Amino acid sequence: MATVPVLAGSASYRAALTAPAFGIGSALGLLVGVSAALTLTSLPPEWMSWLALVLGLLAWLSPRLGSSLLRWSGAALFGAALALLVAQSALQQRLPAELEGRDLRVQGRVEGLPQRGLDAVRFDFRVESGEGEADVLAGRLLRIGWYRSEQAPEAGSRWSLQLRLKAPRGVDNPGGFDFERHALQRRLAATGYVREHPGNRELTTGAGLDAVRARLSQDMVVALGGEGPLHAGSRFLRALTVADTRAFDEADWEVLRATGVGHLMSISGLHVGLVAGLFALFARGLYRLWPRLGLRLPLPQGAALAALLGAAGYAALAGFGVPVLRSLLMVAAALLAVLLRRRSSTWQAYALALLVLVLSDPLSVLGASFWLSFMGVAWLLWCMPSELQQLPGWRRLLGAQLVASLGLLPLTVFFFGQASVAGAAANLLAVPWVSLGVVPLALLGAGLLLLGLPMLATPVLLLAAWLMDLLWWLLAWTAGLPHAQVFLPEPGGLSLLLAAVGVIWLLMPRGTPGRALGAVLMVPLLWPRLAPPPPGVAELHLFDVGQGLSALIRTQNHALLLDTGPAFGSGLDMGEAAVVPALRALGLRRLDRVLVSHGDADHSGGTASVMRAFPAALQTSDRARFPQAQPCVAGERWRWDGVDFELLHPPEHFPYLRNESSCVLRVQAGGQVALFAGDIGRLIEQRLVREQPERLRADIVVVPHHGSAGSSDAAFVRATGARHALVAAGYANRFGHPRPEVVERWREAGARVWNTAEAGALWLRLGAGQEIAPQPRRRLQPRLWQPPPAAAPSP
Repeated sequence: MATVPVLAGSASYRAALTAPAFGIGSALGLLVGVSAALTLTSLPPEWMSWLALVLGLLAWLSPRLGSSLLRWSGAALFGAALALLVAQSALQQRLPAELEGRDLRVQGRVEGLPQRGLDAVRFDFRVESGEGEADVLAGRLLRIGWYRSEQAPEAGSRWSLQLRLKAPRGVDNPGGFDFERHALQRRLAATGYVREHPGNRELTTGAGLDAVRARLSQDMVVALGGEGPLHAGSRFLRALTVADTRAFDEADWEVLRATGVGHLMSISGLHVGLVAGLFALFARGLYRLWPRLGLRLPLPQGAALAALLGAAGYAALAGFGVPVLRSLLMVAAALLAVLLRRRSSTWQAYALALLVLVLSDPLSVLGASFWLSFMGVAWLLWCMPSELQQLPGWRRLLGAQLVASLGLLPLTVFFFGQASVAGAAANLLAVPWVSLGVVPLALLGAGLLLLGLPMLATPVLLLAAWLMDLLWWLLAWTAGLPHAQVFLPEPGGLSLLLAAVGVIWLLMPRGTPGRALGAVLMVPLLWPRLAPPPPGVAELHLFDVGQGLSALIRTQNHALLLDTGPAFGSGLDMGEAAVVPALRALGLRRLDRVLVSHGDADHSGGTASVMRAFPAALQTSDRARFPQAQPCVAGERWRWDGVDFELLHPPEHFPYLRNESSCVLRVQAGGQVALFAGDIGRLIEQRLVREQPERLRADIVVVPHHGSAGSSDAAFVRATGARHALVAAGYANRFGHPRPEVVERWREAGARVWNTAEAGALWLRLGAGQEIAPQPRRRLQPRLWQPPPAAAPSP
């Protein structure tokens, strides 16, 4: 670390920090206020936010208040109030509960680039008008899936559609993607799907900027001869020109994450600055050819204007994402200073970009791209005025990559739960390769296509694709190296704070006392929030995987995963999307056994993904689907760290009958028992009551078959004597699970009923001296964009 030359501050930074109301100090105050407000668990009264907004604005901008601290505090108060008011407005736009699950007729426009999957076309839909009750949706943004349809809405086209909607809702697990936060950031009012109806029709064909982007993307595919393996690099060229990543699969994203070069595939400051520079060079060339241009507009202003127009045009083609907007604003601030013949430091341009973006969209701070973009640039600006500029080119680039990788480490762990060990070395090659080779050629080819010159564009694009294919081969090889990336547990707030302080300390100037201690402050990032249970104690996690099941049973030195969540026709499975990230977030390094209760997709869909990430012994009742697995046979018992495990069903030689063949697992720790009943129905429940009534007694029961009407027989419910009944079900699922009569049956028997659809993932411990109290994640980590979890009523 000591070899990274940095400077903690510079004259330009100190000048910007003490500048007037729109300096870096005010920008940071605004950012702190917005960020702090969005960590609240609920919204304050609206009048309070309006009062804070006015007081904050007065303190921030009043010329009579000369105190920098007061100005910064005013900016922070203003930012907090603004964020809360914007969040409140966005949350009020969400679908009213009375419209959920009902057929609604709306007219609107397709926004962005539609994504065609294996089973559906997915797109964002801006409602322009609605019929009857649906009229309240006018102006709101919906995320829609159109299943099993030959029709593919074009970008920018207008449609009349019959929809069925629900409020944005995602699963909530350790280390998981927070879809509800994403929905708030994007102002999504609802998600849903198109209902087959003769009135579904296109009103107008695609038009506008998104349509131009879609056509250019398709023209690039045609120019490169299709999307086959011969021209696989075309997907990267489309990402670099029009921000079209629809052709990326999970393997592509995994390589990008492992090598730390994902920023190169998203249009950011590097690309926007490059385009601005190319247009400025083009303008200088014109001035040399026609010197008289200087009589109308001096060369510096002419080049700045050309650069600004080029950067703005490129940002428009890219769809104005947060990294693009940030870069455009920074470039615009510097170029406007040239156009207006005013001096502007880099920090002042940075502050202006930060202020404009946060003021225009306070909710942008909810996205990872905002923080990675602004903090990445901030670290480079912080460190570049030092010896980095005095180093040879390649060493300067390596130093910059080390600074960026280290500076962004706490953020990458927070957002993605991993760190790229190979990132600095991969970026040392990839940054110049992409920025000096691939991007200029891709942009030139795209420009020729826009001018209607495909014959000239094709060889240019082929060369760019070939360069990208070669780089990709190297990146894929690097990603496959052992320990190219490290997965870290979900960090706590204190761990993140200590790591941030540690990074700042490490990047202080040479000679700063105790600088190496900064590395010590980053060690807590390696510690999971939950320590392994002591001997004789079992830790249970019932994950929130929608309409399916996955549960982790963990002892001091062992771990068993029961079921792996559902898979969907789109190719997505919750093993990859939810279970594996949750296991890593909990700090798990290995699984000893994966027990798949039966072969139905809602219980076994994620098995392949889980086994790739955590190779383990596989056991199931469905030997036809998993021939390599060991059979699940009643009577098998084993003990891990003082915790007893026993299989109660199916008996040996029992025919495979899908739900009725589910493995039933009993876990006992210190006299406390948990029962996992899979998808068994009344027939098997009654058989267990007759043959093994004493083995059914349990404190915790995972309710059979998600609480369907064909399960939870009254005799079975009474035989368990459960204190807590846990239901694994999806929010507003089409089966109506759990059925109200089933919930009532468990409550009448004395159990408190918990539903993952409302509570998120559930966590508890069994064992001597342990209080059996399921902990719902939505209550442990409440957020203002989530509805509060309904408390499980006492029986």
